Parts: sequence; structure tokens; C-alpha cells
Amino acid sequence: MSNLLDRRIFLSGMGSGIALSTVGLTLGGVFNNPALASNISPYKTLVLLELKGGNDGLNTVIPFMDKEYYSLRPTLAVKKERVIQLSDSLGFNPAFKSLLPLWKKKELAIVLGVGYPEPNLSHFRGIDIWNTASDAQQFLETGWISRLFGESYPGSSFPCDAINLGYNLLGPFDGGKTRTITLGNNPNNLLKQASRLVPNTNSVDNPALMHIVKQRTDVKSAAKKIIENRIDNIPNTGVFNTTKLGDQFETMSRLMLAGVRVPVIKLSIGKFDTHAEQEPLHTQLLKDVGDNIASFAKLMNGKGLWDDILVMTYSEFGRRPKENISGGTDHGTSAPHFFMGGRVRGGFYGKQPTLDVLEDGNLPYFQHYRKLYATVAREWWGLRAPFIREKAIGIIV
Repeated sequence: MSNLLDRRIFLSGMGSGIALSTVGLTLGGVFNNPALASNISPYKTLVLLELKGGNDGLNTVIPFMDKEYYSLRPTLAVKKERVIQLSDSLGFNPAFKSLLPLWKKKELAIVLGVGYPEPNLSHFRGIDIWNTASDAQQFLETGWISRLFGESYPGSSFPCDAINLGYNLLGPFDGGKTRTITLGNNPNNLLKQASRLVPNTNSVDNPALMHIVKQRTDVKSAAKKIIENRIDNIPNTGVFNTTKLGDQFETMSRLMLAGVRVPVIKLSIGKFDTHAEQEPLHTQLLKDVGDNIASFAKLMNGKGLWDDILVMTYSEFGRRPKENISGGTDHGTSAPHFFMGGRVRGGFYGKQPTLDVLEDGNLPYFQHYRKLYATVAREWWGLRAPFIREKAIGIIV
């Protein structure tokens, strides 16, 4: 097959629309599978939530007993009495209060000190490392999900491999032959874009091009099946924030309630690059993340789907411990990340970095970021992942 057919094809340019990471996408007929419409999903879905820009871990999971925290952050530190205490020394930012019920139910795992050796503090290279599961000095072109699915796969009855909401960048789905549909914040965008794809097959005499045209037709058909026959029959839940992230959670929830099951759904929220006047913006971002996750968990639990869902956060890096003169924080290294779901064994995992022993002014790491991926691959899906050397964390019941 031509190399052209092994590369992703963007059907909508940079706007919201359809993105295929391979042209081998055939969705017709799969949505008629009665199993997909079951209230109890036979499949396991991973929800990836990217915190774009580099989340400040120290003001998310707060070491409220560490005097150095308050010394390094005279204006940004969250006062001890405002911290939502989770242990004798760590607690949530008050903006995360909506996640406390998940913590108490032991459905939220916090992995502390996540990072990697020789950390790269560039946004572009940092997220590229996370997306490809590479080492700091290793340059790969294929996303870690695409690499994983290229070696083993969690099931054969899925309509597609991944749905990408929000930003159009494929990230972990890039390269390989992962069948990805990018919906943007609104599933109707897919239908609008697909409706413009009216191929004239009579004028196509190139077999490779004919194959591409056929896949475009398949996407158009699939869009109608998803939206007209499924999504339009599911009313808005009305439980999510009226924000871009809330819209993504709304779309994802309606897809799931409509019986559309895929192995991975990716959401994104930006503006975490808080170099100046961090406090009000970071508080707003954390509240948006926490509120939407909490609403999603409650909704899915009520529909009997929460045990089949695993939510995982990630970000290209953390922030430096010391606040800057602009009332913000600069690019840093390690940070905590979260797993949530009905089958998560909640609690703390790893080790919280101490603030009196820094490395060039940054936090050391204690959990390699690929342990998150090992946990997803081996514990959640039961897949082989030979390119991931690290062990799983042990958080799935």
C-alpha cells in the first residue's frame, strides 16, 4: 500500500471536523451492533484529559505541612486552613472540592512526583515526549496509543479506535493505523464537515485516491449514524459547566449514553501556562476540571457505566516550586497526575517530592510517566506493551 495511505489524512484542515490517523476507517454497520447500545458496556474506555500548558502540581495537591512551600510561594501558596486535607501532609486545592466524594469513595488515585530523567521544559518537545512515550533524547513520530494498538488491541468490535474532542492535534493517536475521529467541541461539526464531502467516483481512476474517496464516504455515513440516529435521540444532560471543557464532557457523555463505545476518548483544556497572575486563572481551571469530572462520574455511575471507564490526566510538565516576580510560576518538572473510575483503587501512589531538596530549582521525579501508560495498557486493557519498560502502578481493582 502507498505510504500516502499510511499517513493520517485531515479532511477539515485546522478547523473542527474529521481527522483520520489512517485511511483504513470503516464504520458502516458497526453502530447497528446491539451490544453497543447496552446500558452496561462490555468494553473498557480510557478517557485522556490533557491539561495543556503545564499544570502547577504544587497548587493542585498541596504539601500544606511543608514550611518550604509557604517560603517559596509567599503570595501563591494556598493557606493551610483553606486546603482540603486528604492526608496528614497533603490536600486538594479548594477549587477541587467537587472531587472529594470520589476520593472518599476510593475511586480517585493520585500518582505523586510524575516525571522522567533529563526533563525537557519546552511546550512542544515536552508534550511530544508524553504523546510518543519516548525518552528525553529519543525522537519518535508515532503516538503511544497508536504504537500500543499496533502491537495488541483491546477488542475488534469497536466502531473506531479513538475519538478526539477539543483540540484537533492527534497527539497519542498520531501515526500508525489508529482510526481516529476528531469531533471538536460539538458532534454536529462532524456532520457539517461530512456533508461537504460529495465524491465524484466516476472521475477517479487512481486506485489509491479511490480508496481515500471511499473512506470519506464511509465517514459521512458514520457521522449520520452517530449523530442523526444516536446523538440526536439523547437530550443534553445539563450537568456540565458551560465551558469548552464542559462541552467536551457533554459530547462524550451523549456518545456513551447513545451506545457509542470506543477504546479511547481524549479531552483537552488549555491555559495552564500560568507565568503571570496565576491564582485566579488556575483556580478557575481547576474548578472547571474538578466540577466536570465529578458530574461525569455521577452521571456514568447512575447509568451503570462507571466501572467501564478510566479517566487519566496528563500535562507536558509541572511548574517550578518558587513563584516568579509576576505572581506566576515558570516551566518545571514533576507533578501529580490522577486516575479516576469505578475500578480504581483510590489513594496516594509514589512519593511527594520534598521542597528542601531541589534539582536546579526544580522538583525531582519519583514515578516515571510511562508507568501511567503501563497501568493503562496492562492493568486496564490487559495488553502487552513491550515498548513500555516501566511496570504498572497497581491501581486497578
